[in-house]
Amino acid sequence: MAASVDLELKKAFSELQVKMIDTQQKVKMADLQIDQLTRVQKHAKLTHAEIATLPDNTRLYEGVGRMFILQSKEEINNLLTDKQKTADEKIKELERKVYLERSVKEAEDNIREMLLSRRAQ
Repeated sequence: MAASVDLELKKAFSELQVKMIDTQQKVKMADLQIDQLTRVQKHAKLTHAEIATLPDNTRLYEGVGRMFILQSKEEINNLLTDKQKTADEKIKELERKVYLERSVKEAEDNIREMLLSRRAQ
């Protein structure tokens, strides 16, 4: 009986360890992506602020690959606001890491309960 209990505990611990490593990697990736998207958002905001100071008849060019395309000030502003909105939406999506952390905590609690129930027997 004790051997089967030990096997169950070992199996549960190994599953928890795999789950924790996987979740930690996902949380780190989410953090990195959030940082990168925050930089994109900040860059778009600063560019938008700088363009707002220019006169309306200023020639503005959008970088596309290895070339530049003449765009109106309004089109450039629209592109920048779209970039900011997209980055903001992706950041909100990535902040689901709280869910990942909670799932690890629940798995830890389940194993603690299992240990306590085994000790009580």
